[in-house]
Amino acid sequence: MTEPRWFSQPYPPEGASAAEGIRNQLGRPELDLLTVLVRESAQNSWDARLTPSPGPVDYRMDIWTVGPAHAAAWRELLLEGAPAGPEQFPLRETLKRGPVRVLAVSDRGTRGLGGPTRADNAVGPERDFVSFIRNIGEPRDSALGGGTYGFGKGIFYLASRPGTILVHSRCRTPQGGHETRLIGCTLWKSYVAAEPQGDRRYTGRHWWGDTSGAVVEPLVGRLAEITARRLGLRPFEPDETGTTIVVVDPNLDELEPVAAADYLTETIAWHLWPKMISTDGRPPAMRFTVTCDGVEHHVPDPRETRPLDMFVAAYETMTGPTGSDLHCLKPKRHLGRLGLVKRIMPPLEPTRASRVIDIEDLVHHVCLMRPAELVVTYRPGPKPPSVSQGYAGVFRGDETMDEIYAQAEPPTHDAWHPQSLDRPESTFVHTTFRRIDEALQGLLSLGGVARPGASHVALGAASSLFSGLVGGAWGIGGATAYAKPGSTAVRARPQDSDEEQESPRGASSGRPTPNDAHGTHWSAGAEAVRSSDSTADQHASVDGPTNGAAVTARRRPRVQYVGEPYYEDREDDTVLVQEFRLPVPGLQRVRIDLAVTLPGANGRETDPPKGASMPVLVGWEDEAGDLRTTEPCEIEGGDSLWRALVRPAPDTMTEIDIKVEAVRSQ
Repeated sequence: MTEPRWFSQPYPPEGASAAEGIRNQLGRPELDLLTVLVRESAQNSWDARLTPSPGPVDYRMDIWTVGPAHAAAWRELLLEGAPAGPEQFPLRETLKRGPVRVLAVSDRGTRGLGGPTRADNAVGPERDFVSFIRNIGEPRDSALGGGTYGFGKGIFYLASRPGTILVHSRCRTPQGGHETRLIGCTLWKSYVAAEPQGDRRYTGRHWWGDTSGAVVEPLVGRLAEITARRLGLRPFEPDETGTTIVVVDPNLDELEPVAAADYLTETIAWHLWPKMISTDGRPPAMRFTVTCDGVEHHVPDPRETRPLDMFVAAYETMTGPTGSDLHCLKPKRHLGRLGLVKRIMPPLEPTRASRVIDIEDLVHHVCLMRPAELVVTYRPGPKPPSVSQGYAGVFRGDETMDEIYAQAEPPTHDAWHPQSLDRPESTFVHTTFRRIDEALQGLLSLGGVARPGASHVALGAASSLFSGLVGGAWGIGGATAYAKPGSTAVRARPQDSDEEQESPRGASSGRPTPNDAHGTHWSAGAEAVRSSDSTADQHASVDGPTNGAAVTARRRPRVQYVGEPYYEDREDDTVLVQEFRLPVPGLQRVRIDLAVTLPGANGRETDPPKGASMPVLVGWEDEAGDLRTTEPCEIEGGDSLWRALVRPAPDTMTEIDIKVEAVRSQ
């Protein structure tokens, strides 16, 4: 049996590429190595899918530490024939210093690395093996594929501390059978070695395999399967094709393996979600799995994960009848389709993966993709007028534009740079961005007019960023009591009368109106305010009798808003929560007045247009979490904290006005 050995490539007389030059072809990616690894490897897997596809492409990433059962084989097999100097070949130190950690990236349901194994024989269309293992910078050979010039494979070497990978693949042969192949590759740096016949220069490229011939070849067939089993690599099923690339001693960016696995799951969701969703009744195009030491880590479902669910909705809008076609008028060209959605949403908790793509607590981005439907980048747009609003968009380039967008991408495929193109191609990309910006201006109604001060409180905004849509506020603290500072609201009634007169609209909620008895009027906005209750909560007297009848002072029921409203997830719903108290003792009846204000619109809407929705009261929640759904609702006044739960209308600012009145004693 042929034992595999390392072969180091010397510089031939005609010259060759140095390892450093190949490693540098990715440039300096803005994304971290793990993110680029996910994007590039998944792109390679997608481009290598079987057509017609029998099912989803199975893509997985497995992190594990080589155990005692296989550690000896790693050292025995992967040191044979290796260069002696650790500076020229750092894998030696990696294998000697202790347990070896690996990261395997694999796909199934793909065609594997087939075709000839020698570059000089690869003259036909089937040349996956030499394109990945031998050659550098080959143009893509799949129409509408995600890759462009094949530089993405360099990330596997960059992600390995010693620059070493093992490639285990199974492909179909021209005769209709299957062949398993196994080869190792190291890409480090060029060097000069002292040899008996004199010094000799080497490119820094090394291959591990069958060195019995003039060119190092992969192990094939039964030998490849036995060797892979000795190394602990996952075997192929009898009729299965695909590729596993093992990154030796991966650079996990200082993350512990478990944390790295979690990061990979989230990164997969952010960058590959278009391949994870089912559309038109068809299953997802790809299936994703991440494990660490045999334990599976859940990959988030984009339909069930905020804010990816917004991008899924935007994708469905883009592919549906309400999507927009974007055009360049001069030169005339169809650029692609755009879908946009806008929602009220709680602020996000940024994560490591979302920060990589510059998405923090607010979503205001358009996902750019080519026809292959792999995420290129999340392009930020103007921020919406409220931190409680967000929008997401998806733009997919037209098939006729694919080559132009591909040429505008850097080697990492994570941007479109029109400045790298000549005209008219650069014009098309510039116009794409301009058309997207125009659509976003319309979505946010940034050309609209903000309404002046209002006599009702726009509490649903919960943000000073909405202050242009409401009036100013008086206040000195964090609760809200809409009465004149230092005043006492007094209601007089005869002792013998049990008639409860309903207060005017403004007064019933403790907010003076222009017709208020005090003759005072002001507006309150979204700022949180607190008034002093030192006089308002005391009994007051009315000067003198009325028509000779004795009267007693009675405090008028009122609403004391506590803090600003906020959004909260409740099961599968998002609700707007306004906390309040009824500081005056006694049984009281509360009801709610809901309206909407559209950013950029001129007024307050209480009657929805046909087909539109309005905010809806979910219920009144007490301190124990018990929910009352009646409207109006009777509540005992006092110090207890209550919450009004409102389901807001999409794409609007919700105005909440809580009304209160005393309940007559029987």
